[in-house]
Amino acid sequence: MDRKETTGSEEMRCKGGSEGSGKTGGGRNRKLAAVLLAVLAAVLGACGSAAAPEEEAVAVQTSAVLEGAAGETAPETPAGEAAQEEAGSREQPGFETYPSLARLLEPYGIVFGTVINYGNMRDERFLELAKGHFNSLTTANEMKAYSLLDQSASQKSGDGMPAMNYGPADEILAFAQENGIGVRGHALVWDAYMTDWFFREDYDADKGYADQDTLRRRLESYITQVVTHFETNYPGVVYCWDVVNEAVGDGADSYVQGDLRHIRAKRDGKDNPFYALVGEDYTELAFLYARDAVEALQAADPSVDIRLIYNDYNAFYPDKRAAICALVESINSYAEDEDGTARRLCDGVGMQSYIGGYGTQNGCMNFGDIEKIRTAVEAYAALGMEVHATEMAVRNYEAGEPYAGVHARFYRQLFEMYVSLNQDGNGPLTGISIWGLIDRPNLSRSDYSYLMNGPYCGLFTEDYAVKESFLEIYELLSQQGTVTE
Repeated sequence: MDRKETTGSEEMRCKGGSEGSGKTGGGRNRKLAAVLLAVLAAVLGACGSAAAPEEEAVAVQTSAVLEGAAGETAPETPAGEAAQEEAGSREQPGFETYPSLARLLEPYGIVFGTVINYGNMRDERFLELAKGHFNSLTTANEMKAYSLLDQSASQKSGDGMPAMNYGPADEILAFAQENGIGVRGHALVWDAYMTDWFFREDYDADKGYADQDTLRRRLESYITQVVTHFETNYPGVVYCWDVVNEAVGDGADSYVQGDLRHIRAKRDGKDNPFYALVGEDYTELAFLYARDAVEALQAADPSVDIRLIYNDYNAFYPDKRAAICALVESINSYAEDEDGTARRLCDGVGMQSYIGGYGTQNGCMNFGDIEKIRTAVEAYAALGMEVHATEMAVRNYEAGEPYAGVHARFYRQLFEMYVSLNQDGNGPLTGISIWGLIDRPNLSRSDYSYLMNGPYCGLFTEDYAVKESFLEIYELLSQQGTVTE
């Protein structure tokens, strides 16, 4: 998640249980076997390719352990031997040595993704990583309204409807199209950091707010134009949209009492402009407008398949889960067909997966969270929703053992749970997107990336060597559907 996805959320994203402990099983022999297996795979030609994000890449590009990809606690050794062992641990194979994780997840019907920003388009190593191990990308900011909306062009538009500048987003979409990678559209409507002038008369920040009818027409036009633009110019690339992002409030002071949906009326004490100006049904309206846009595209080309998703954080905690379920039911009962049948406007739930304590090791790698996540997936599936595990960061703030080993074991058990939901390849979990991907051990403790993901939360070191966490996932998925309990 990018820096702009923090407002009003940080204190709630930190929820977690007690600190995990322990280490991964297998030791050096298992690691050696995994490395040899990977080398054999490379000889056979089944390998991915590498990439590193730039130094100031989006917060999502953080990860887990620097001291080595080992998941074991080494015995004490003389200083010289310890130095050699440390050097050896830093010679783990790069990600290009291994077959694509996305390909290994295909039998389970799970799309595997990560995040990309415009700066990454100048980073060849990152692009190689994206091409090698992922079949889905989510733009960090470039497809959000505050990035696309063009104030000057909107003020000059002949019909009074908003106008957009698609430049940076188009470049990312062109890369995805060229390399056969799908894109999660993120996100059409999100109140945080939304440009205030969008709601003003004549798009002029010095004028008063436009009336509700005008704002609803603007919102419909905006959603229709954006969905149509990307499908028309990059057919089939955007396979889903986060139609509304983080609309469910947390504290009782953020939503109107009695609203089972807990729709956010305020964020950090300030009015949510969509709620205040467009209406308390703005989430439902946004999904209606998005569904109408998709159906219009399908009328011209029946092969168009764009899933419409509601995306939110802490979605695996009971209170938030209950509110999201109420919201989904409201969305899918909001509009009717001509025959009076309720229209299905929402296809799924994006369950943001920032797992562990916010800015602190306490609460990280709490294995009880895995069962909470399973329960949430099953609850959303019971409503007929597909589920995407979005914006994943298995938080870890400490280098070395025992933390690296615990992190690896947590990742394995998390993925064991994921694939157990989809053993027949047709389960409720249809996507996983890891945003905490690369270690960034030099982050300041005050840096948003440090707080949001942790400097040691991912699958690769900052030098793009695989870590024990990667090896655990690779080993699990290489077992051809066998899930270890």
